[in-house]
Amino acid sequence: MSRILVIGSGFGGLGAAIRLAAKGHEVHVIEKRDKPGGRAYVYEMNGFKFDGGPTVITAPFMFDDLWKAAGKRREDYFQLVPCDPFYRIFDKHAQAFDYNGNPEFIHQQIAERSPQDVEGYKRFMATTKAIFQKGFVELADKPFLHFTDMLKVAPDLIKMQSYLSVYSYVSQFIQDDFLRRVFSFHPLLIGGNPFDSPSIYAMIHYLEREWGIHYAVGGTGAIIQAMTRLFTELGGKIHLNTEVKEILVNGRKVTGVQLADGTVMKADQIVSNADVAFTYRNLIPQQYRRKYTDRKVESMKYSMSLFVIYFGTKRRYRDTKLAHHNIILGDRYKGLLTDIFNKQQLSEDFSLYLHMPTITDPSMAPEGHEAFYVLSPVPHLGSGVDWTKAAKPYRDSIMQFLEDNYLPDLQENIVAEHYIDPLHFQNTLNSYMGSAFSVQPILTQSAWFRPHNRSEDFDNLYFVGAGTHPGAGLPGVLSSSIIVENLIGDATSVSAHQPILAGANA
Repeated sequence: MSRILVIGSGFGGLGAAIRLAAKGHEVHVIEKRDKPGGRAYVYEMNGFKFDGGPTVITAPFMFDDLWKAAGKRREDYFQLVPCDPFYRIFDKHAQAFDYNGNPEFIHQQIAERSPQDVEGYKRFMATTKAIFQKGFVELADKPFLHFTDMLKVAPDLIKMQSYLSVYSYVSQFIQDDFLRRVFSFHPLLIGGNPFDSPSIYAMIHYLEREWGIHYAVGGTGAIIQAMTRLFTELGGKIHLNTEVKEILVNGRKVTGVQLADGTVMKADQIVSNADVAFTYRNLIPQQYRRKYTDRKVESMKYSMSLFVIYFGTKRRYRDTKLAHHNIILGDRYKGLLTDIFNKQQLSEDFSLYLHMPTITDPSMAPEGHEAFYVLSPVPHLGSGVDWTKAAKPYRDSIMQFLEDNYLPDLQENIVAEHYIDPLHFQNTLNSYMGSAFSVQPILTQSAWFRPHNRSEDFDNLYFVGAGTHPGAGLPGVLSSSIIVENLIGDATSVSAHQPILAGANA
């Protein structure tokens, strides 16, 4: 069997590790933190559980397929429950628009705001199936390793108007300004600007309509625990509190890693679930890199970062207008996104995603309490914002806004709180520029133009996760693990390995 090291234990890393272990490889996952998860890390405090990152679970069939690849049933490891509505979206007046998978219900919601847009919405949704078929079914789990791969699909991409932004594409069908926002915000869930992300991401609407939005009982962390259990049952090993200092290179091959303590771990292949830019720039000395030089890494565009506050209250908030997933759109839309993505400046106003998991799963908080997290997109560290000074005032502004408009007497009822900012993404999650979603999903950084799933510089270095093809979001990173499984293939008989750990001078 071949020995594979997977750097990082996010969804992409664990997905690849499971698939490769099921193929008979000896797989070791290396994680620098004290538990698996990556961006899906779980914070526990005062009896509360807070999912650190992704909370919107789409494409549940991809988890079913992952367990099937290992000869198991997903239902035996964790449970998914559907969310209805998928999202409750608030306008600047705190008026709600509910969005779910029932076409008649959505048509009624649209009719209450803009009757003339009902037919436009129907035409819009009719186009998303073809976009989904091409963009997800045919392309999401296919590697774009050669430029000819891009040329083959270019006519279809042009036909689907992929040169348009999601916002422009939606605007062809929808006239009402608020509804244009409602049906174009989805790229923000994967680190994209609706005014820059190609219209192929409109396929998310079809994905949600077809399979729904789900919640994992016990939180997203329950999925990570289930994946970890499955991986270890397959014979895989996870090394926690283990930080990679350098990927070792011999010509066009990587041969293993050197850890922060000097220990060497040898490997036949390496799969990096670490940030692509960080992997190249920080783990591989520049003299070995031809394609991804420091200059190349620095020239790419990166997604926005996030400011996230996790908080628990001793008061229940069941008498409010909130749902499980809430999106609170501010007065500005394009202007705010321009500030975040283009001008790289922190604005006084914001739009928010407010997660209230205890509305579905009371186990996320002590009895009689409520758990939340609120997320605000902010510029990455290229903005020059000093978050050691800006974090507290920004936190206070968000919490005061929530108290004034959605959660009465919020701050006097908080009994647990933690926040993360762009410095956390840079220093803890090793994300270049403190970007929350790695390489920004724009047309010139998609498919072949995105960092490849197999390194252009090294024949046996592979990438999974948000920064490689097809991109961020759970369906994207799980698709990247399928790509890497197929690129590496089945285990083959090779000579017996030396022990996985060697001395510092090995």
